[in-house]
Amino acid sequence: MARVRYGARTEAELAAARAANAALPDIWSTGVVALWETDPDVVAAVLPPPLKPSGRPLVRVNISRVDLPGYPLGAGSVAVAAAHGDVEGWYPLVMPMTHERALTGGREVFGEPKKLGEVTVERDGLVVRAALARHGIAFVEVRGAVSGPLPLPEPADKTDFYFKFLPAVDGSGLDGDPVLVHCVRHEKVRRLEAVTGDVVLRESMYDPVADLPVRRLVEITIGEKTTDQKGRVVERVAAEALLPYAHQRYDDPRQVLDGPPEGSV
Repeated sequence: MARVRYGARTEAELAAARAANAALPDIWSTGVVALWETDPDVVAAVLPPPLKPSGRPLVRVNISRVDLPGYPLGAGSVAVAAAHGDVEGWYPLVMPMTHERALTGGREVFGEPKKLGEVTVERDGLVVRAALARHGIAFVEVRGAVSGPLPLPEPADKTDFYFKFLPAVDGSGLDGDPVLVHCVRHEKVRRLEAVTGDVVLRESMYDPVADLPVRRLVEITIGEKTTDQKGRVVERVAAEALLPYAHQRYDDPRQVLDGPPEGSV
């Protein structure tokens, strides 16, 4: 009988897949990062418990082109500074990806708020433009000119906070209590330059980052880096506490409360 490809994989095939993942080389990306201060009450409003605002009301946008073997990946995020107990890090609100594999892996394994989107990173001489777009709207655009090299930072660990959950089958809320994930990224930088420019936030009902206004631009940089990441579940969160924020994950805020239609497949 010909192999049935939906059938179970053998232990040897599973072991080979695990070994391939463990042996991945450094994958470098070229990215633009913009950091700004916004209104403190805005940051507080978007953080689900038990996350709390950190010392500064910071927003970070990261827009990157990743040199994956065989096909380039566009990857981005818009995140606010947050703290969980003594751990300070970032809470991403939206993470556009240009390929489904990066989207599904991040959402299903870590609970990342990834969505398919368009990611642009362009450099022409000293002129830089980077943007995140979905539904035809470039809801974040960073533009400017390279003003000079910056000292390379030492390799460092950075923490992102995610909530991993699924909507309930019967449309009643969430299918159990979510878990709060600390995702620690070990980051190495091999090139870094300062950019003099600005950040443009455009109105989008799907990605309303325009609600995080630029009150003071802290910095814009362009650089090349590689990261590896490890996640761990640190605690369970009551579904009732997270449900008011679950719409952040979806274009249609009603989706988390949808029940299965009659006769659906």
